[in-house]
Amino acid sequence: MISGLALELLHRLVDRFIKRGELTIVDAKGRARRHGSGSPHVAIHLADPSLYGRILTNPELAVGEAYMDGALTVTEGDLRDFLQLFHQNKANLRKRPLRRGLASLVKKFRRFQQANPVGRARTNVAHHYDISNDFYRLFLDEDLAYSCAYFEHDGQTLEAAQQAKYRHIAAKLRIEPGMRVLDIGCGWGGMAMYLAERLGAHVVGVTLSTEQRDLAQARARERGLCDRVEFRLLDYRQLTEKFDRIVSIGMFEHVGAPHYAEFFRKLNDLLEENGVALIHSIGKRGEPGVTGPWIRKYIFPGGYSPSLSEPVAAIEKSGLWIADIEILRLHYADTLREWGRRFAANRAEAARMFDERFCRMWEFYLATAEFAFRSGGHMNFQIQLVKDVGAAPIRRDYMALAERDLR
Repeated sequence: MISGLALELLHRLVDRFIKRGELTIVDAKGRARRHGSGSPHVAIHLADPSLYGRILTNPELAVGEAYMDGALTVTEGDLRDFLQLFHQNKANLRKRPLRRGLASLVKKFRRFQQANPVGRARTNVAHHYDISNDFYRLFLDEDLAYSCAYFEHDGQTLEAAQQAKYRHIAAKLRIEPGMRVLDIGCGWGGMAMYLAERLGAHVVGVTLSTEQRDLAQARARERGLCDRVEFRLLDYRQLTEKFDRIVSIGMFEHVGAPHYAEFFRKLNDLLEENGVALIHSIGKRGEPGVTGPWIRKYIFPGGYSPSLSEPVAAIEKSGLWIADIEILRLHYADTLREWGRRFAANRAEAARMFDERFCRMWEFYLATAEFAFRSGGHMNFQIQLVKDVGAAPIRRDYMALAERDLR
């Protein structure tokens, strides 16, 4: 009786939720009910009656967990169709009075959700990045760039688009041979080694991932760069040196809103007076919010993709100048689509490394992330920062010229 009531309430919720596209829900007894109309058309089967109440009360968490556990299966269309349908209607779900009230309550606790002091930051990073270097090789490009690529034209390969991102960022940094560069959140070292090889920089890369640090060091040795590139297992807050340039790609998402002021004050402290910094991060359109419960629990504990107003407000208090802002909209959607394609091609190997539930978790993550960028309001931003108002040219054409010279 309770599950029957929960199912009926769930159907009513979905009726209000689905305004674009069509979703058919097949319950545990095989009964089908259609909601909405149009494309995409998707059908899902809910094998466990307990799902009705769980999805009703916390849909974002419960749907992801049910897919991981195999209790929710997509029987018409595929997972990407289902998540496209979800993201193109997501705003309707969050408009409901109960959901708005819950979201407002959750926001009050986000300081605790996003608290990333040094010890916890390292634990959160290890959760995602220290699972296996070989696993990431299954779907990343050859240089292991785990961030948004920059597609210069349709049909460009992922490898070429990641190199294009390096050029795009390097052009904004205006690096000269011998400059000391800090790479905060250096990953497996691709950007740091590019700046050393192509521009003659001396680069210090810091990461909190042991696996990333170890592999980055090995790659630097293989490429004969140990005299120009150094990788440290270190929190950026523990640095005391000065640098001519600072770059950070895909790390700011792990800082957490409570630490934004601290982050930009530290950048100011680390940057030489005529220095330039470039922050490349995921962000989102709209007002500040919170990280979805499924992503927070399974993928990026402590992570958060900010509204642009949040880092800008912190920068205003740091003493730094914002010299340039660029918004990259669909580039990450295309990056994630390619990661998802490569993951699917190597899924059997991922299952051998881990298990079926892990594979379903990563399928869900890569697909839901793609549609967060394609239709859910997410984007990437690049913010160029300077200490001195004249540290960067006052016209933007220098970026295109420098980028051309790096081809």
